[in-house]
This record gives sequence, C-alpha cells and structure tokens, in this order.
Amino acid sequence: MSSSLVSQHLISSKSSLGLRCWKSSSPSLILQQNTTMFKGEFKVSAREFNKIPSSLSLQTKKLCDDNDDDLQFHQQLMPKHIALIMDGNRRWAKAKGLQVYEGHKLITPKLKEICDVSSKLGIQVITAFAFSTENWKRSKEEVDFLMQLFEEFFNEFMRFGVRVSVIGCKSNLPITLQKCIALTEETTKANVEGLHLVIALNYGGHYDILQATKSIASKVMNGFLHVEDINMNLFEQELESKCPDLLIRTGGEQRVSNFLLWQLAYSEFYFTNTLFPDFGEKELKEAILNFQQRHRRFGGHTY
Repeated sequence: MSSSLVSQHLISSKSSLGLRCWKSSSPSLILQQNTTMFKGEFKVSAREFNKIPSSLSLQTKKLCDDNDDDLQFHQQLMPKHIALIMDGNRRWAKAKGLQVYEGHKLITPKLKEICDVSSKLGIQVITAFAFSTENWKRSKEEVDFLMQLFEEFFNEFMRFGVRVSVIGCKSNLPITLQKCIALTEETTKANVEGLHLVIALNYGGHYDILQATKSIASKVMNGFLHVEDINMNLFEQELESKCPDLLIRTGGEQRVSNFLLWQLAYSEFYFTNTLFPDFGEKELKEAILNFQQRHRRFGGHTY
C-alpha cells in the first residue's frame, strides 16, 4: 500500500474535552522511528498508521456523554498518582467581575471535591501545585492573602480524613503557616488507608533537583555515599515527590511551569481549557478516561 500523507489538521485542534493539539509538540503524539516529520505534517504508511492507538493523539471524539453513568472505567488502568496544576483562579474571578481573591477562595472546596471523587475511584495520591517559587513575584497583597488562605486550608483539611503532606521550601513561609503545616502533617499522618494529598507550597522543579543534588553531595563529602553509588533510583529517593502517572493542568495553558520537572519524564499530560474553579467531578473523570485510552510504553515499542 502506498504511503499516505496525514496532515496535522486531521486531528481536531480542540477536542470535546477542551484539549488543544499543537502540531508535534504534544507528548501524546508519539510516532514510530521511521516517521518523517516536515512542516507540521508527518508521513507514515496507512498500515502503520492503523496500528497507532487512538490514545497517541489528543482525543478527537467525545469520550462520554454528559451522564456520568455512561463512563466506563478500567480499575486496572486507574492512575495511582495524579499531579494537578490548579490554574485559572484569577481569570475566573476577573471574568465574573470579581476580585482575584474570590477565585483563590475556591481552592479549598474544589480540592475537597477532587479528593472525595479520587478516593472513591481508588486513586492513591494527589499532588496539587498551590504556590510556586516564582509566585513571590506577585503583589504583596495577593501573596499575603494566599498565605492566610493556606492556613485556613490546612485547618480545614486537618479534619477532612485524608493524609496531608507538604513539599517545597517551607522555611521561607510565614512562621504561623509553618506551624499550621506541621500540625496538619502530624494530625493526619495516621490516615494511611485512604488518599494522600500532597500540597506543593513554595515548590519548584528546579528547587527540588537542586536540593536533591546538594543532599547527595553532602552524603558523599561525609563518607556516607560513594560517587559510584549515585544512580537514578538514588536520586529519585532524594526528590520530594514521586513520579505521577497523570498531570492535569486546568486553565488552558500547555506547560509544566517548573512543576515536578524530573518526575514528569514519563507522565501523561492532560490540558483542559476549564478554569480550576469550574473543574469538578465530571471534568476529573473525563481526564481519567482520557488517560485510560493512552498507550503508555515508557520508551518501549509494543505495536
């Protein structure tokens, strides 16, 4: 069979799930080694193209009806660890003519909803990006508001029934917030049977890699490690977070914004235009269903 030219425009630029497809930049568009890339198009034989699962492209068809009862999940394909970039709070508030603080206030109820749904689905870990090392650049008024909001957040989740941990450079946070975090982590550490909620606060992927490197260098200098002992497994043990199966970013942006840079190497990415205050059970389930239609190979070749 002669080779067929498959143009990128055959893949819808916006699926029913609000996803965008940007030529070959999507981590879902993974082609065989003999694929020829040129001018935003790829050339592949029809027989080879038919072998590529639909999960290799951002979905072009509606995966489910609006009725959640129609969702068909495969428990064995359920992501164990979901990373979440909660983007769009400010834009949501501005679109409604509200102060940006009103959007931030929805972080707590929305995360409660996501945790509740995730627990029922059997997801083990949610790592939520709450405040980056770059967010200090925002106005003092907004930063002060967020620090106070986080104290209220931890007070709420202390009684929510999930284990809560915090990653990031906590020493730069206000003392009252540090105490609140310590109390929450201590109070909830016994909740080992259910969901583990990890909050990334004053966190950045660069920071995480640097602190891991410094820790290993210190151990070598003090004779606890030999240079020959350093490998990927050892390095990952020094990082503050494990590797997620799925990264969800709300708000329409398609970048990782210095979040879990090492850990996202083989994670599946899901971008949605839905702003975080509007992201709820239905949207989370759509993201998980999309994930379950992916074909994860981790560098291997299985089709």
